[in-house]
Amino acid sequence: MKVAIGADHGGYHLKEEIKGLLDELNISFEDVGCDCTDSVDYPDYASPVAEKVANGEADRGILICGTGIGMSIAANKVKGIRCALVHDLFSAKATRAHNDSNVLAMGERVIGPGLALEIAKVWLTTDYEGGRHANRVQKITDLEG
Repeated sequence: MKVAIGADHGGYHLKEEIKGLLDELNISFEDVGCDCTDSVDYPDYASPVAEKVANGEADRGILICGTGIGMSIAANKVKGIRCALVHDLFSAKATRAHNDSNVLAMGERVIGPGLALEIAKVWLTTDYEGGRHANRVQKITDLEG
C-alpha cells in the first residue's frame, strides 16, 4: 500500500505524527506538504492527495487540517474520491468496511494525536467488505457522472 498524505498549517503537527505511524506499519507514503505552521490554503494540499489517489499513484490518502472539514470538501470534488471525515474509531472502521473510503480526513484541533493515530491505524488496516455495500458504493460513483 502507498499513502499520499497532506495537511495545511492547522494539521501540520498531526501529519508528522501520522507519518511516524506509517513508518511503524511499513506503509510507504508521499508527503505533499505543507511543511510549516504558516497560514496556507487547504485546497492546495487536498487536491494533490486526491489526484494521486484518483489516478492510482497512491492507494489511499490522508488529509489533516484544523477541523478536517475543508480538506474533506475539497478532496470530494475530485472524481473517484470517497473522502470520509472521521473523529472516532467506529466511523473509521465503518467507512472503510462499508463505504470503501479511499481518503481519510481528520481535524487536529478536534482530536488529539493519540486518538488520531488509532483512527488512522484502524482505517489503514480495515478492508472493504463489498457484498451488500457494493451497490451503494456504485451509486455514489454513478453520481459523479
